[in-house]
Amino acid sequence: MLKIIIVTLFIVTCVTNLSAQTNPQVLPANPLTYEAYGIVNYYGFNWKTDPQRRNRIDPERFAFEPKYQLNKNIAFEVDIEFEHGGTGASMEFDRFEEFGQYEQSVEKGGEVILEKLAARISLIPELNFLVGHFYLPIGFYSERYEPGYFFTTNVSETEAALLPLAWHENGIEVYGQAGDLRYQLQLINGLDATGFSSANWIKRGYQNKFDYANAENFAMAANVQYRVARGFSIGASSYYGNTSGNRPKPDVTIPAHVFIGTLHSVLDAGPLHIRALAIYGTLQNSAAISLANKGLSNELDVKRTPVGSAAFGAFAEAGYDVFSFLSSAPLALGDSIAPQELIPFLRYDYYDSMFKTEGDIIDNPRWERKSFTAGINYKFHPLVVLKLQFNHREIGIAYNNIEDTFSTGIGFEL
Repeated sequence: MLKIIIVTLFIVTCVTNLSAQTNPQVLPANPLTYEAYGIVNYYGFNWKTDPQRRNRIDPERFAFEPKYQLNKNIAFEVDIEFEHGGTGASMEFDRFEEFGQYEQSVEKGGEVILEKLAARISLIPELNFLVGHFYLPIGFYSERYEPGYFFTTNVSETEAALLPLAWHENGIEVYGQAGDLRYQLQLINGLDATGFSSANWIKRGYQNKFDYANAENFAMAANVQYRVARGFSIGASSYYGNTSGNRPKPDVTIPAHVFIGTLHSVLDAGPLHIRALAIYGTLQNSAAISLANKGLSNELDVKRTPVGSAAFGAFAEAGYDVFSFLSSAPLALGDSIAPQELIPFLRYDYYDSMFKTEGDIIDNPRWERKSFTAGINYKFHPLVVLKLQFNHREIGIAYNNIEDTFSTGIGFEL
């Protein structure tokens, strides 16, 4: 693994020097730029599975994304996200205690998360590098996370159930584009198998409990996208890596490799917008991992529930701008050029975090979920969207298996 990193850095150095010789580096006139976005939502619940669930209103996310262009080839990028208006919590493992002691400090609900801290080295269209802490290109959310990119009030239900949202890790990325084909290839630190669970499969294996991420096991992530025509693209992504070595204690010696594969497509044809995604993943030795997790300390704050050997999820959604039927759509508030948009949409999700099991692990039907969503997006300005929706979810159990949710909110981008 160290050899791979050294070779990669050597290539970066050589190509950077060559690029500097052929393209004199000039500092941009305005090297510091930024982007930002925010979301505030209200939820009203009527869940048969949880009759006492209370309605809530939540400033879910505010992200600030500064970028400093050092020169023509090198940029420094940061992404700081504030979730639920609060601050974070941290946990430490004291290995000098008799059995090892977990210590946690919580001051307030919510989180402040550093989701990106990376240097982008732009060389030629076909070969570029990203080094540091950055997003994984698995699924839609890593790129389409701003509120104008998805119809629902919250992010993709399927992805949120099975994968770490805004999944970000430490490592090196090689990326580029040749014609209509774009690729990303990453070497990053792996997941921690102690966080795997029945409800969310490997989602909680993302290493965010401690002040650092264990790097005994690394992983590979890749993504390719092909632009078929203007507004129409198809793509695939994958992830593969061992997870047993990144547990807080070295309590598991068998391998626990995670594989994830996705297929996705986007069509933006004038007023018509269609998106679809499918996810399939496997976990090696899931029965043994489930048994090991069952004996974990309460202080680690993990679910300790059985884990599926495979998970599956898929969704499809479609929306249409009805203002396109008008001879002249209303103009955005305070803007004499951009038109407003009114987009009704429909969406269907199916996901099962225990799609397959092994050994004595029972396939709990509770974790097979079907979800129907209908709603409206009203963009009275290209950078501001009001959302309203109704979601009907059916759980795989026989009784009291309905979860109905009404939600509305506002999102903005800067």
